[in-house]
Amino acid sequence: MRRTFMKLAVLGVAALAAVSISVALAGPPVCPKIYAPVICDNGKIYPNQCEADRHHAKNCVPYGDL
Repeated sequence: MRRTFMKLAVLGVAALAAVSISVALAGPPVCPKIYAPVICDNGKIYPNQCEADRHHAKNCVPYGDL
């Protein structure tokens, strides 16, 4: 019984670590619905910096007259 509990505890910790790593690499799960456009080195315009970060865009600057 105790061994089974230990195995489940270890698996649970491993699963939490994997989820934490994937969230850290992908950015926040949902970006805010704020329109503050940025343009990045790839030439694309994103609705906000959070969306640009989720697409791994680099060197983004504000875009437009806001």
